Amino acid sequence: MAALIATVAMTVSAQPHMPSDSVLRRWAAQMLMVGFKGNSIDAQSDAARYVRDLHVGAIVLFDVDLTGDATTGSRNVTGREQLRRLTSDLQSYADEPLLIALDQEGGKVARLKPQYGFTPTVSAEYLGQLSNKDTTQHYARIMASELSSSGVNVNLAPVLDLYNPECPAIGKLHRSFGDAKAVVKNAGWMIDQLHKKHVLCTAKHFPGHGNAMSDSHWGFVDVTSTWQPEELEPYKKLIKKHKIDIVMTAHIFNRNIDPDYPATLSRRTIDGVLRKQLGFNGVVVTDDMYMEGIIKQYSIENALVLAINAGADLLCVGNNIATGFEADRPFKLVDIIVKAVKQGRIPVGRLQQSYNRIQQLKKKLR
Repeated sequence: MAALIATVAMTVSAQPHMPSDSVLRRWAAQMLMVGFKGNSIDAQSDAARYVRDLHVGAIVLFDVDLTGDATTGSRNVTGREQLRRLTSDLQSYADEPLLIALDQEGGKVARLKPQYGFTPTVSAEYLGQLSNKDTTQHYARIMASELSSSGVNVNLAPVLDLYNPECPAIGKLHRSFGDAKAVVKNAGWMIDQLHKKHVLCTAKHFPGHGNAMSDSHWGFVDVTSTWQPEELEPYKKLIKKHKIDIVMTAHIFNRNIDPDYPATLSRRTIDGVLRKQLGFNGVVVTDDMYMEGIIKQYSIENALVLAINAGADLLCVGNNIATGFEADRPFKLVDIIVKAVKQGRIPVGRLQQSYNRIQQLKKKLR
């Protein structure tokens, strides 16, 4: 760890120019994907402060508030018109296009539910077993239309994890299309339909969560003995076809790739495997930084430094998991990132690189 920080510090010292605080804060805030409570907003709302005052790059929406009573419709989504109004209001507080994301995989992981007036969905497993182009495109077309008309411009899907029935976070929840061949075909068909409606797609969970025998929501996950190289195949093929906009990292530890850090915090995984080996030049988003797979092992300060130095561009902080809701958390995270840059723990060029990638991604929305 000390060697890593020393290397980073030398990189920063060689940089010719340190931007103003306002520029640094803008770059840092653009790297945040944050969540909030409530299904409507006004000028005093947390969400308005995040977008208007802090200038966060992305918002993530949920339908169930896991830090509250966890009932259906207790968070950000209660109906079609309500969601359309919410996303419109969010954009109205932004001084540049705002990424608005949610998880609409289909099946058990779907924020737009029939209870709120949306069309029923089917699971990735169902589609993968059929592996029928017309069927997958049919459901994807409906999904794309409902996301787009609701003002959601980023789907945190599709899942590219391979199927293992014993995996608690993926296989047991029917979130995988199947083997590598089924994943590539069905995910590709789904992405095509989403792109037609100008909805960006997020491939997850890199470098493969499908063979994990525990869930990173609840603690440290080691896949060293179960992960297979074929889990990279869907990424390799879909990146080559230029279909992937965003890649989400997994909080999984694989000693064969990096003996020190889980994927989200691993330069060897993000910069080495994903970018250099597989050729992905787009935006990398982390899974939630407050999931116990990270926060039980690292302070948030160290986790942010490691993730950014590893090559992550967007840091997901949904404020909607067991570690609790904190209204001012996004502001504190920007403070942490800016301080780390000034201390030489993060190269200023690393922030600028992520900012530029995020701006390129947003151009796809125009």
